[in-house]
Amino acid sequence: MPSSVSLPVSPAELEARLRLHCLPELGPRRYQKLLQAFGSASKAISAPASAWRALGLPAACAEARRSPSIRDGAHQALAWLEREGQHLLMIDQPGYPALLAEISDPPPLLFVAGDPAILEKPQLAMVGSRRASRPGMDTAAAFSRSLAGAGFVITSGLALGIDAAAHQAALDVGGQTVGVLGTGLEKFYPQRNRALATAMIAQGSAVVSEFALDAGPHPSHFPRRNRIISGLSLGVLVVEASVASGSLITARLAAEQGREVYAIPGSIHHPAARGCHQLIRDGATLVETIEHILEGLRGWQYLPAAPVTAAAELDHPLLRLLFAAPHTTEALAESSGWALPKVLVALTELEMQGRAVAEGGRWFARLS
Repeated sequence: MPSSVSLPVSPAELEARLRLHCLPELGPRRYQKLLQAFGSASKAISAPASAWRALGLPAACAEARRSPSIRDGAHQALAWLEREGQHLLMIDQPGYPALLAEISDPPPLLFVAGDPAILEKPQLAMVGSRRASRPGMDTAAAFSRSLAGAGFVITSGLALGIDAAAHQAALDVGGQTVGVLGTGLEKFYPQRNRALATAMIAQGSAVVSEFALDAGPHPSHFPRRNRIISGLSLGVLVVEASVASGSLITARLAAEQGREVYAIPGSIHHPAARGCHQLIRDGATLVETIEHILEGLRGWQYLPAAPVTAAAELDHPLLRLLFAAPHTTEALAESSGWALPKVLVALTELEMQGRAVAEGGRWFARLS
């Protein structure tokens, strides 16, 4: 955890921290253990190997700290930080996200491409299947648009499927979104979402990682990535996930971190809905509309003050319902109190205007 008084980090100390960060087998807890034991990264780097062994650290760490490859990794990171829009947040320095600092094992260093200031804004995480169904993708987009329009930053893992749909929908309404990688920022994965990440950075959002810039995709990295997704957020919404999905890991971590957990139910015949159903049985809030999320967060100190969605997008009663969640025609009639013929006429007009679309038996809002 950061101290109450933060001293500026000197160039030598910054390089030493980056060298420690590049060491094999040195996770967040061991990193913090070193800094607490020696008082600084510079002193830890120069301490005798016996002092490292006395702390119970792996021999590989002590042996590698002065190697050319570790020095090169630190120098590459320093060069990366010189470029515009690229930042490093340190847990004992101003600007580190307050919510993330509260978790049991916060990353001591966080690389950020884009605007680091949005990490302090109210965030809601949206996660789900990489092989999402079309209705699942549409549902994720609808909720993301609505939540971003309500002023929340949408946080996810920049994976295929639900993650990508949530990120893109937030951008579509002029909102902000944070992508948390399970690789280094210079080893982007998956490549199919690189253009999305570039658009996020260009439009005032951010992509972040705790891993060394050249760290590739390793299976152990993604659970670590997931704790950051939930740690940055007020709550986690699971849209569509199987029982074995990594999204359930994110939800479990969120619950352990004291965050809200939300899940959208689906068909009992759809395997990708079973993870959400399991979460609901375990106590997650069942979500059908954005109000079910906002109800649980009312009074929270981090809530945004005002929406960012243009009022023109929500000037139609049916669009307001569709931005909250997809609806069937019959459900729209029931929710709006309108007669079914009136709803059908209005939907036809909205479809002709490009403001609503019907897919899979349900209606979805579109930006005009």
